[in-house]
Amino acid sequence: MLQEPGERVVYVYFPQSGLISILAIMANGDAVETAIVGPEGSIGVLAGLGPARASSRAVVQVPGRALRIAAGHFHAIFCDADSVQLAVLQFKEALLAQIQQTAACNAVHAAAPRLCRWLLHTHDRIDGDVIPLTQEYLSQMLGVTRTTVTEIARELQTAGLIRYSRGRIEILDRRRLEDVACECYGAIRRYETRGRARRER
Repeated sequence: MLQEPGERVVYVYFPQSGLISILAIMANGDAVETAIVGPEGSIGVLAGLGPARASSRAVVQVPGRALRIAAGHFHAIFCDADSVQLAVLQFKEALLAQIQQTAACNAVHAAAPRLCRWLLHTHDRIDGDVIPLTQEYLSQMLGVTRTTVTEIARELQTAGLIRYSRGRIEILDRRRLEDVACECYGAIRRYETRGRARRER
């Protein structure tokens, strides 16, 4: 757990590998994923603007490595470096686009194409083709039952797109997975690609 809603942001994290989920927490304790962050992004960067409190939960879902800096030190760097300010604003713009697209996706698309979208976004951010995820986690992220996740995974495995076992999904045919995924994968990917291109200029 990297942060909880309402807590003071103590560190800013820059993932080098792995995957971090950003979750909205309901009053009854239910959690809904609103975005994922990998090596392209960071957690807690609004601390660059000054003392900040987290608005969401951030939890590591796929283990990896990260760099971290104390929020106060990051604020000092942010204030002195135009390039850091620009990078932070561009990342926040891409993250907001991802959150908005995910909200629309959850409202209008069926579970199967949403699962494919999620697998593709995860695959983009990890090394290799194996994603260590449980049925319980996937059902929570998609807002569906574990039975639904099992049925969809079984269909994708029968079609030869993935290999699914307890706590483990292996991507076998990414191109066909992209064909099944909803349009939101491409939309979010375009936002991320444009942001990366601006940072590299």
